[in-house]
Amino acid sequence: MGVFYGLAYNTLSGYLASMLSATKSSCLKRLNRIEGQVRGVARMVEDDRYCIDVMTQISAIQAALKRVADEMLKDHVGHCVEHAIASGDKAGQREKIAELMDVLGRLKP
Repeated sequence: MGVFYGLAYNTLSGYLASMLSATKSSCLKRLNRIEGQVRGVARMVEDDRYCIDVMTQISAIQAALKRVADEMLKDHVGHCVEHAIASGDKAGQREKIAELMDVLGRLKP
């Protein structure tokens, strides 16, 4: 893990190279819609709506979250992983590839 002014490159506060603004904007719009969908599903449950209708909406939310994850993953590979490869730092490259493999494993359905 690289260090910049005493902070790790990938701290909770972010990375040195931030997400593309178009990606960030797109993901935030999607996440706001998803938030509304989740509130809608909660209302459906409160209103004792038909289980299949609730499950259909849950499936739609899961698909929407997958699209956000895919978009963020594409951005990550295009910035962080690409930067690690271009840097020539073998340890950094191995770290980014390991992170990528880990997250891909967690994103499986």
